[in-house]
Amino acid sequence: MEEFDYAKAMEELETIAKKVEDPQTGIGDIDKYIKRSAVLIEACRRYLRTAREGMDGIR
Repeated sequence: MEEFDYAKAMEELETIAKKVEDPQTGIGDIDKYIKRSAVLIEACRRYLRTAREGMDGIR
């Protein structure tokens, strides 16, 4: 399994945001981008929760 890369996920989210805002993007594509965004956002939240829990354990 590939290790999660937070920076790459954020970069992909920024790219998706630009595509969704583009008037040339079709409705079908927007739906696909929104679903992908939801997956990326949840992965980022999990990553940040884990990092925070790790930091709490250090204190």
